Parts: sequence; C-alpha cells; structure tokens
Amino acid sequence: MEYDAVVVGAGPGGLCCSLLLAKAGLKVLVLEKSDAVGGRTRLIEKDGFTFDRGPTFFHYPEIAEEIFQAIDLDVHEELALIRLDPSYRLIFGQGGHIDATTDIDSMVSQIERLSGPDDAKGFRRYVADNRRKLRLSKKCLNTPWKGPSDLISKRALRISRVLRPWRSVASDLSKSFKDERIQLAMSFQTKYLGMSPFHAPSLFTILAYLEYEYGIFHPEGGMGSITQKMARIAEGMGVEIRLSEPVEQILFEGRRATGVKSSKTTYRADRIVMNADFATGMRKMVPSSLRRKWSDRKIEEKSYSCSTFMLYLGVEHQYDTPHHQIYASADYEGNLRDISEHRVTWEDPSIYVQNACVTDPSLAPEGCSTLYVLVPITHAHSSIDWDSIKHEYRDIVISQMEKMGFHGVAEHIVSETIVTPDDWSSSDIYKGAVFSLAHGLDQMLWRRPQNHFEETQGLYLVGGGTHPGSGLPTIFESSRITSKMICAEMGIDPDWNGMDPWFDELKRPSLNPQ
Repeated sequence: MEYDAVVVGAGPGGLCCSLLLAKAGLKVLVLEKSDAVGGRTRLIEKDGFTFDRGPTFFHYPEIAEEIFQAIDLDVHEELALIRLDPSYRLIFGQGGHIDATTDIDSMVSQIERLSGPDDAKGFRRYVADNRRKLRLSKKCLNTPWKGPSDLISKRALRISRVLRPWRSVASDLSKSFKDERIQLAMSFQTKYLGMSPFHAPSLFTILAYLEYEYGIFHPEGGMGSITQKMARIAEGMGVEIRLSEPVEQILFEGRRATGVKSSKTTYRADRIVMNADFATGMRKMVPSSLRRKWSDRKIEEKSYSCSTFMLYLGVEHQYDTPHHQIYASADYEGNLRDISEHRVTWEDPSIYVQNACVTDPSLAPEGCSTLYVLVPITHAHSSIDWDSIKHEYRDIVISQMEKMGFHGVAEHIVSETIVTPDDWSSSDIYKGAVFSLAHGLDQMLWRRPQNHFEETQGLYLVGGGTHPGSGLPTIFESSRITSKMICAEMGIDPDWNGMDPWFDELKRPSLNPQ
C-alpha cells in the first residue's frame, strides 16, 4: 500500500502534521502502537474517573489558532477551550502565594503586597522585556535551522539583541527581582522543558510571560480530549489512522526513506514523519549505519530532561481549590539540585496538583474529584530503585498536598495509580525523560535533531525531540515546520487559508514536483 506520507505515532505532533498535510491534498496514513491516540497527551479512565496522562496546561494558543485556521476551523470551538482565571495558584514554601492571572494590574498589586514596590515595578519591566524578546525570537523558533551558518541571518541578528547567552533564566531574572519568590514565579516554567532555571538559557524567561500575556485554558473533557478531537477531524479529512499497529522499522534505499514495516504489513511512502520519542525511535526504527551524528553511543551521551513521579487519584470528596496549584519547596534550589544529581527529595518536595473537577465536573462521578499529582524528579537512573521506594514516596507526596488545601485527602481516595520514572521508561520514553532532550544551548537550533532529519532523505521529525523543543505549543510548531518542508519538497503550494506555506527569510524551493 502506498501513501504520500506515513506518520509514525498519533501524538499531538503527528496528528497536527497529518491535518496540515491532508489539507494540502496528501494521502496520509498514521500508525499508532497503542490502542488510542494521544501518546502522552491522552486520557486515562479508571474506576469512573478520567485523568490526563501527561500535559494539563493549554497555553499560548496562538500557534494552535493559526494551524486550525489553516484547515478552516476555530480551535477554541473545536477543542472547547475554557479560559482559567486565575491561571493557577503558586504557593511558596518560604511563605505567601500568588494567583497568576493575565490581569497585569492584579499581578502588580499581588507582587507589591508580597515583596514590595521595587519588584512590582520590576514585573512591568519584565513583561515589556519579554514581549520584545518574543517578538524578536519568533522567527528563530518557527523556522528550521540547518547549521551554524544560519547564525549569519536576519533572524539570528534579531534574537542576538535579547538572547543574553551568558545568563541563565535565574540570573537574568535576578536583575529585575530581588525577592527569590518572585524570581521563582517567573522561572519555575522551565520545568515545562524539564530543566532547572539555573541551567536553562535566558531566552526561556518568555515561558512565564506567555502565561501572563495569553492565559491558560482547560479543554473540556481534559487535555487528552484534544488529540481525540484532532484524530476525528483528521479522519474526516481523509487521513487513515490505524491503532495497535507499532512500526518496527523505517525502510530505506540508501539514505532515502521508502516506507515502514509495521507489526502487520509494509507501507510505501517517500515521506516518513516520526512522532515517536526521539531517542527511542531512532534506536529502534532507524538503522545505526544511517546515524553517525546520532549513533546509539551519542544518543546515550546527550543531556536529558527530568522525569516525573505521578499520582492519579480518584477521591470521594470535592475540594474548593484552584484548578491548578504549584507548591514550591522552601529549599527550591536544593530540590532542583537533587534532580540534576539523581537524588530523590524526601524533605519538602515541590509538587503540582490539578483539581480539574472545579472547572470540568464531567471528569469524575457526582460528588467526586480527579486529582492529578506531579512531582518533578530525576529521570530514570541506576542509583534509584523506584519499585522499592514508590509507596513510601507516595506517602510523602500525599502529606505535601495538605499544604495546598487538600486536607484529609488520604481518607477519601477510592482509586489510585502511581507512575514512576521507571514506568515512563518502560513505556518507550528514553530514560523516562518525559520532556525529551534537555534544552541547553548545546542542544537547541541546529544542534537539536532537525525537522528534516539531517542524515537521511525523506525522514522528518515532529515532537519535543526536534526543533523548536518540548511543550505543546512548540510541538505544534514543529509540526507546522515539518509540514511546510514536506510540501515544499514535493513542489506543492498548499492552500492553508492564508497561513504562509514557507518561511519568511528562507529561499523557497521550486514548486515543480519531483
């Protein structure tokens, strides 16, 4: 069976790519190893409760808005997005809290009450600085990079004015805020990349800004519902999606991809889009002879993000707490150090809890709640035997929830699932690093696996392991980049309802089909 493109994996990146390619007129097949679409962005149903498996924040909707507009749809209507206000509550172990909101005046007032007028003024400067930083960095993030020669370009010159590569997120924020709690409020978002703010490049101060500028949304039915809805839309556009059919091998003639071999049969296509975990997919599906730059040894030597310790709790109780809450350890820096040095924080770990039923009661039986609990933790490491400590650590996490208003929660639990870094690792996430490759400057832009995989022809990447990186908005962007490159390589000028089919500052290939 022949297709114009075969997409390996029905995560948000693969589904998004399939939508754009189908709109461009391509015959697309999506192969998914699991019995449901979504990958880490899928729903878990247990004992009448519905949980998100992975991401729970839908933020910076601009990219999704543009992609859905390209296929003649409104993302807010199709995904039933509900704006949250406050976006989340951030509780400081050192004392005090902030209810994050897009109301800048409210943020200034809260910061002034917590830490004084200087930091309140610093917040206005922070917003202005990062508004400019986003404007100047956009074309670096939504355009492919091929090598260091791309540094001699208009987009690189623009971002050089705001990048400050000698600073980390933490050191950059210390110039604007004296109170460590306010610095933390503008920097904990680097955990979306699986990194510490003390190591993440200063570019990523924009992550918190995106929340204050654009807000955070909850898709009705849970974040996992968005991939279900995207799959239905894709099938309505002619995309074939086959579940429970893992791809065993990507086929090549020389260095050109020619198809895939699944557990059931062989499919032919000149364009293969890999939406698997990058390190796992490369090691399992691409012959080592085609991966000099990304050999198994070099993949092993790369830096990887943190992992997560998860509790999915169904409780016979309702809590009047915000939809999202983050508790930041009193020794936040020490907590982060434990993660980078492969230790478990036993005393006062930072945790995140989603109490989605305060917004979306459909996720639990009447009078009950689903509680999604996440602890940032080191990725899978031989020094930690999670099977032997997970129940003891679970008790530590449950006790931490008391600090967030979940009083007596242990008495109300009727359904419970624990997921450790080792569990993530066993589900084909390399080292259990749920945010994929780390996002240091040595693993960004052309130093990250390229959208058109640089060592082959016809093999493309989408997801957190390629440019521009991890996080749902950037995964959508990776799909848009890859879709543009595929259409250009095929000589197709797609009708994407006004969305530019190429990149502003790159020379577009000839539109004569190959």
